[in-house]
Amino acid sequence: MAILIVVNNPHEWHLQIPGVSVVAARAYLTDPAYAEGRSVKVFNLCRSYRYQSLGYYVSLLAEARGHKPLPRTTTIEDLKSRHLARFLTEELDERIQRDLGPIKSDTFDLSIYFGRNTAHRYDALCQQLFRLMPAPMLRVTFERVPPARWRIRALRPIAASDVPPQHAEFVVEAATEYFQGRYRHARKKSEPRFSLAILTNPDNPEPPSDGKALRQFEAAAEAVGFEVEFITSEDRGRLAEFDALFIRDTTAVNHYTYRFARRAAAEGLVVIDDPESILKCSNKVYLAELLGRHGVPIPRSLLVHRDNVGQIIPTLSLPVVLKQPDSAFSLGVVKVENEQELMQKCQELLGRSELIVAQEWLPTEFDWRVGILDRRPLYVCKYFMAPGHWQIISREGGKAPKEGPWQALSVGEAPEEVVKTAVKAAGLIGDGLYGVDLKQVGSRVVVIEVNDNPSVESGVEDGVMKEALYREIVGTLLRRVEQRKRGSQP
Repeated sequence: MAILIVVNNPHEWHLQIPGVSVVAARAYLTDPAYAEGRSVKVFNLCRSYRYQSLGYYVSLLAEARGHKPLPRTTTIEDLKSRHLARFLTEELDERIQRDLGPIKSDTFDLSIYFGRNTAHRYDALCQQLFRLMPAPMLRVTFERVPPARWRIRALRPIAASDVPPQHAEFVVEAATEYFQGRYRHARKKSEPRFSLAILTNPDNPEPPSDGKALRQFEAAAEAVGFEVEFITSEDRGRLAEFDALFIRDTTAVNHYTYRFARRAAAEGLVVIDDPESILKCSNKVYLAELLGRHGVPIPRSLLVHRDNVGQIIPTLSLPVVLKQPDSAFSLGVVKVENEQELMQKCQELLGRSELIVAQEWLPTEFDWRVGILDRRPLYVCKYFMAPGHWQIISREGGKAPKEGPWQALSVGEAPEEVVKTAVKAAGLIGDGLYGVDLKQVGSRVVVIEVNDNPSVESGVEDGVMKEALYREIVGTLLRRVEQRKRGSQP
């Protein structure tokens, strides 16, 4: 992947960075050679980003050409916002007060070069600012206001010509490390055509994909032509650098994963899980209404509110399963055995949500899971109940979760009715990656829920397809990126 640094006048840029070409802004805008190719990263270090200036048009035309500029025009517009300084101050207040507290003067300028500062003690603050406002070089002015608190007063880009001579060596070091770290895959024999961000959370105790599975995703993605980078919750400001986002952290609506999905979709990325799928799958009330209305078989159910709690037992009998709308991974799902417990649990759950779901209890030895992508079944798995428990995961007594055994099957080995019902249910949500959970009681097959962000773990869901499962998923991402790029061409 080619890396360009674009400046007003190349003679003003005296720094030599390995593997990077320095280009005049006017040449980038007018020379047809720079309009070709999509695997280009453009680092815009022009003197000004004001509207309709050379710097503004460098980022604007880079986006139109399918290149990846830093900063993007959205960041340029953000830099003009009167509210930006206040937003960043609020977002980073704790870090700002801690890092700037020892400073004696009432103003302080922080120069950020590719996410770093010449003083190592400010690196964490620089990294956070860089993630929120991704621009290659940025100067942030802080001021102290009563009662002795720091806030951001202004942000402005640092042009190539504005780098102080005493900072030159450090800028080369910071830029070189940034390029080598970010583009280490560019040295592969096969030049990546597109870039994929895989969103993970290293602190998630129960991630949807374990470390080995993530490495399989990475290898499969690189094999089909992606440049891959694992990102975390701190990297939302960098989404525009990528062509696709694959979320491998547990999703929820009131959660950073949903905000990432929304931001990525707005930036034009291909996204799995897309925000609409997260929104729909995260709410059990919505799923019960949707599946029931379209004739997808589900357990006998009742949407419960404060005024119809008394209808649960006559309608569903006991025991009964209660679900809070945003329950997931066996959390927020309870089985009640008697009327006293029912009233207590309903009061507790209705204190959090105006509606909850009550469903008949269907005891089975295992649950079916059918993995669906692009409205096609990919894999099938049996999840057996945890020992001595009625769910596949036991969380009783505040102890560490215990899971039952599992068995992977090919799609052809599963009952036709199970697969057909799963495909229909997932199709009502969209064409993303879903895990449809079902129960089978005799000849009766019912959908328990449709999950976005389904588990794909090594040795479990990939038990039959092996590496081919990962290749299928990233291959779908690649096809969608290609389709989107073709659709954007004149």
